[in-house]
Amino acid sequence: MIDIKDLIAEPDKYRASQRARGADESVVDALMEASHARSSALTRFETLRAEQKAQGKKVAKAQGQEKEDLLTQVKQLASDVKDAEAAADDAADRLRAIQSSFPNLIHDGVPAGGEDDFVTLRTEGSPRDFSAEGFEPRDHLELAEQLGAVDMERGAKVSGSRFYFLKGIGARLELAIMTMGLDQAIEADFTPMITPTLVRPETMDGTGYLEAHDDVYHLERDDLYLVGTSEVALAGYHADEILDLSAGPLRYAGWSTCYRREAGSHGRDTRGIIRVHQFNKLEMFVYCTAEESKAEHERLLAWEEQMLGKLELPYRVIDTAAGDLGLSAARKFDCEAWVPSQSTYRELTSTSDTTTFQSRRLNIRERTARADGGKAMTQPVATLNGTLATTRWIVALLENHQQADGSVLVPQALRSYLGGLEVIEPQ
Repeated sequence: MIDIKDLIAEPDKYRASQRARGADESVVDALMEASHARSSALTRFETLRAEQKAQGKKVAKAQGQEKEDLLTQVKQLASDVKDAEAAADDAADRLRAIQSSFPNLIHDGVPAGGEDDFVTLRTEGSPRDFSAEGFEPRDHLELAEQLGAVDMERGAKVSGSRFYFLKGIGARLELAIMTMGLDQAIEADFTPMITPTLVRPETMDGTGYLEAHDDVYHLERDDLYLVGTSEVALAGYHADEILDLSAGPLRYAGWSTCYRREAGSHGRDTRGIIRVHQFNKLEMFVYCTAEESKAEHERLLAWEEQMLGKLELPYRVIDTAAGDLGLSAARKFDCEAWVPSQSTYRELTSTSDTTTFQSRRLNIRERTARADGGKAMTQPVATLNGTLATTRWIVALLENHQQADGSVLVPQALRSYLGGLEVIEPQ
């Protein structure tokens, strides 16, 4: 959640953030009012409780009628304290409800607007001119079926629409891409993690993903959620802890199966494996100081671009508009690869700086030394995430490296992960 003290001190910048997101600016005033109401209610409760204790001490020393009168006062005070405590709890609950649904403060420079208002930061590589090569590019599903890599029909038979089997070279391709990404992460001092895919509600809520409750799977009997990214489990990994960041950021690379309902995407990308209910993903996750989060965000983006370069894919980097950031992110960069069959760029990776938003919800702090040598203080850490590989990468690889005969060239960097295979031939 956002820093309520900072919001009260500088409400205009939060109003500007809400305006850029296309969100309700009046919630800023509602938050300030709720914070004031909680403070007032808490002060009243603490004042009455102190008076109750003081009167209780007098009762012990009093006698006769004075004691009877004091007992009557103490009885009334006990009732007042109980009511004041309930009022303070209600005020705290209202403040938390508003605060927990209030989105993160965006960084300066984030473009305003919605999904289509992103800013392209740069374009790397050039899309192939298939017409100059004398053939029309096939889409990834046609290629995958000819290669014996994907079986959508049996996936639907077994599990329903938007499920699939990766088989043969399809399964090998996914493992090769994911393993190459993991090796790169290890070289960059990430700790590899295979994470739980079921998490408790407080973990899902702590990352801000319950906002997208229509897109997450909930197991009601167990009150557990299936994650849409290992970010959720990795964010909860250090919940309620004080971290030592004196040696630098803590970096984890989470490998997990992910699940999404894709509830808001009816009619979009229903063909193939672009938008599916289950997929595998390798996610970078970082804990660092709040002061270092912007620099770490640039590092995550660079690692993502390094992977795209290894797979020899043309892509662009976009600065996502404020209204498309989601609840937790203060800024998000997407890397979108060129998809020849659609003549457009499609997201392969995203990296988000969530600043201290998630750590405040999950109570994750760092201990910092004071300049005056006094007792060490604690403050919320920053968290960031970024994708290194996922099932969708197969789409871009097949389409961009296809040949006229339906074969697919294997990028040089990936060949060692496929036993030296240079060309994937149709079956």
